[in-house]
Amino acid sequence: MKIKLYQADAFTDKIFGGNPAAVCPLENWLADDLMQSIALENNLAETAFFIRKENNYHIRWFTPVYEVDLCGHATLAAAYVIFTELKHDGNEIKFNSRSGELSVRKNGEMLVLNFPADKIEKINPPAKMITALGATPVEYYKGKTDYLLVYSIQEQIERMTPDFRRLSEIDARGIIVTAKEKECDFVSRFFAPQAGIDEDPVTGSAHTTLTPYWAGKLGKTELSAIQLSKRKGYLKCKLLDGRVEIAGEVKLYMKGEIEI
Repeated sequence: MKIKLYQADAFTDKIFGGNPAAVCPLENWLADDLMQSIALENNLAETAFFIRKENNYHIRWFTPVYEVDLCGHATLAAAYVIFTELKHDGNEIKFNSRSGELSVRKNGEMLVLNFPADKIEKINPPAKMITALGATPVEYYKGKTDYLLVYSIQEQIERMTPDFRRLSEIDARGIIVTAKEKECDFVSRFFAPQAGIDEDPVTGSAHTTLTPYWAGKLGKTELSAIQLSKRKGYLKCKLLDGRVEIAGEVKLYMKGEIEI
């Protein structure tokens, strides 16, 4: 059996930047364990699989360790493949997913995700999480799947060298650390050793948590963001009524076939 495979860098305007994702278009779903094995073999933060049903697409995302409910950069990469490689007719793609209906539309060179906004609540974080991060935040929150920790200055985010073994013991998909920044509205990093990814280069879904938080703090609904991984990612975010738009560019790196 041959399966088409694409690899694209999301939230960047150049190759080797942003976050790489694998994308596999399918006629029908493969067995879950086979999709998981492919994701492990790809060894990227996410592999997206999708099938087409009538005018919509159904999409699923796998880390090297397990299936997740939502992934931004792999959805952006999948939409890029559908638009450019599969020649989708129109400027918008609708996906059905474990997180409900999602959409991606073209806006010049940008692709714009439309995702549900996360809801956060203040919490008392596990002491071992702060120890593992090595820096004490000024605010602590918990969303649906991730912790959100807010720091005073960008330099604290840049200098952070987490103990990933300890972080992997935290019961959450991941940990978002963030601070205000002068060149853009906010910066962040995302750690997810529980999902087999010590640090995710650019995390679109984390911005469903970050955007409502910073929109409230800064008093505006349109925001620019940088994720401060080594590869760096650049995002434009907009808070809507219960939804978040997250925009970025995508660059194709590779296309080929899997032989199984």
